Amino acid sequence: MELHQLADSGNLQLLESSLKTLDTCISETRTLSHLLHPPLLDEVGLTSAVQWYVEGFVERSGIKVALDIVKIPRLPSIIETTVFRVLQEALTNIHRHSGGRTAEVSLQYRPSQIALNVTDQGKGMPKAHFDRFQSSGTAGGVGLAGMRERINEVSGDLRISSNAKGTHVKVAIPLIPDGARHESRGL
Repeated sequence: MELHQLADSGNLQLLESSLKTLDTCISETRTLSHLLHPPLLDEVGLTSAVQWYVEGFVERSGIKVALDIVKIPRLPSIIETTVFRVLQEALTNIHRHSGGRTAEVSLQYRPSQIALNVTDQGKGMPKAHFDRFQSSGTAGGVGLAGMRERINEVSGDLRISSNAKGTHVKVAIPLIPDGARHESRGL
C-alpha cells in the first residue's frame, strides 16, 4: 500500500528503487526457502538433494568439494531433512570459518544406519570455542547447537573433531522402524 501511495505521489525514482529492493527481498526469501527445505528433497529424495546442494555450494563458495555418495532409498522425512540440514550447516561453517579451499562429503547408507561425514582442510575451530561446545553443547552460535539438537531428535550421534589442520563432522543415525524408535524411548 505504501508503494502505491509512493507511486501516486509521483516520486518515480524512489518508487523504482523501492520496487527493486522488494524484488530482491522476494527472490532471496524464495532462495532461502528452497535452501532450508528444497522441494527436491520431497520429490526425489536425499541422494539427489545432496548432489544438487553440493553442486550449488561449490558454485556459490568457490570451495571444491569431493562428494562420495551412494544411492539411498527413501527414508522417513525427518531423517532426510535432518541429514540435509546438518550437511548445509557443516558446509556453511566451512565457508564462513575454516578458510579452507577444499572439503570432503561422504554420505553412506546401510539398512541399519545412515552416516554423514564432512571434512575440511581449514584452520580448525578456535580451541576455546571447540572446548565450550564439547563440554556444554554451546559454542556462541546456533549452528552447532542446532546440529546437535537435530541429531538428538532422531537418536543419532554427532561427533566433531577439530585441530589446526581442519574440522571433521561425523554423524550416524540409526535407521529403525518408527514403532521401535518410540519403544526404545519409552514412548
